[in-house]
Amino acid sequence: MANVIIHHCPSLKLARERKETITDYSLVKISSFLSKYAKGKKYYIYTHGCQANYRDSEIFKGILTKIGFKESKDANHANVILINTCAVRENAENKVLGEIGNLKKKDVTLILAGCMAMEEVMVNELIKTFHHVDIILGTHDIAKLPNLLEEHLKKNKRIIEVNSGSGYIHERLPSVRDSSFKAFVNISYGCDKFCTYCIVPYTRGRERSRDPKDIINECKELVKQGYLEITLLGQNVDSYGKDLKKKYSFAKLLDEIAKLKIHRLSFLTSHPYDFSLEIIDVMKKHKNIQPYLHLPLQSGDDKILKLMGRKYDSKKYLSIIKVARKKMPDLFISTDIIVGFPNESDTQFKNTLKMVKSAQYDGAFTFIYSKRSGTPAAKMVDKISNQTKVKRFKELTSLLNQIIEKNNKKYLNKTYEVLVDSVSKNNPKALTGRMHNNKMINFNGSQKYVGKLVKVKVTSTHIHYLIGEMVK
Repeated sequence: MANVIIHHCPSLKLARERKETITDYSLVKISSFLSKYAKGKKYYIYTHGCQANYRDSEIFKGILTKIGFKESKDANHANVILINTCAVRENAENKVLGEIGNLKKKDVTLILAGCMAMEEVMVNELIKTFHHVDIILGTHDIAKLPNLLEEHLKKNKRIIEVNSGSGYIHERLPSVRDSSFKAFVNISYGCDKFCTYCIVPYTRGRERSRDPKDIINECKELVKQGYLEITLLGQNVDSYGKDLKKKYSFAKLLDEIAKLKIHRLSFLTSHPYDFSLEIIDVMKKHKNIQPYLHLPLQSGDDKILKLMGRKYDSKKYLSIIKVARKKMPDLFISTDIIVGFPNESDTQFKNTLKMVKSAQYDGAFTFIYSKRSGTPAAKMVDKISNQTKVKRFKELTSLLNQIIEKNNKKYLNKTYEVLVDSVSKNNPKALTGRMHNNKMINFNGSQKYVGKLVKVKVTSTHIHYLIGEMVK
């Protein structure tokens, strides 16, 4: 431990404590030492996890670029490698640990950031086992990256800077966006729900809403720069503004941003407990808001929902779906579902299947429960075998595939506006894009259409995407 400088280590206890939210508008300052060091050097970033992590990586790119590094397209040619991590499931952590193990290289500064850095058990393992990790910094410490890098270089010591329970919001951080036509915009950070299975409130902290003026100004600038699509991000967008001194609802924020005339506007993620049907009214009012709603169910059984700490029941959830579909018949609804929560009975699992049949989802992300150290659910004695969980998982995905495949038929032989995302990795003549409701569609076309809006006629369907042809 003599070669390790520990400024702060993560604490699950501190993560639960609410701090006063402080907005920091100060600019990131770069010393002449760092600027000189970075000259002629490159960085590479591995990003795992959700959209919030990808947005954080854009800020990491902005900071490293401001220092003077150039981005490398190959980790083998980088002088600084940063791994931005996810801790939602065990397999995500195992993938990162495998990456770290493969990055034992001389003359490379290895930085681990993101949600794994916020876990007490994980940081202890990293300190003891992975001696070639030079800097570990938490989700609240992104703005400190230049200072931590300089300290490591000058002292030739490993640096640990992981603050738990931070109440800061850092505005005006430099950013290098991954796309020139689609942008993520954070509206809040953290979460106050503390669902019993979820590590996010501990890794991202308590909920902190950005000032609406800062959000709207950021969106205005993106529109001015020619961006075609903005996705508003929050662990729970529906509770946005409840922590502000002057209350400001998410529905109001959504309405104000839609007025900026961005071509497409969407948001992630909603929570059934805080969801207001006023949001549906705003979506219906503005044609540029995508008719897309991601509303996590997690379980269709009321007892399991209570054990999960979800704070709503199946009746309330289904009522949101029914009213939303009545107001917006073309609404694309997707969800998250966990199979095999500790001691979930066969009857309780069947209740989830019943809910899926009632909701008739257009898309779904399904997971087998993953124990997260430090969460209340991790202490529950689980008597369900993994074999049973896998069997249920297959049954659930089979049902969902049937419903989604049936719902996809409504798109056949119809033409839609598509925002082209990228060229296929396997076929240079194939393009991938998103329709007006976020539905993925693949079709043949030239690379020149990436970042453009095109008309595509749906010719066939797949469970997870549509297939079409461009219409001139």
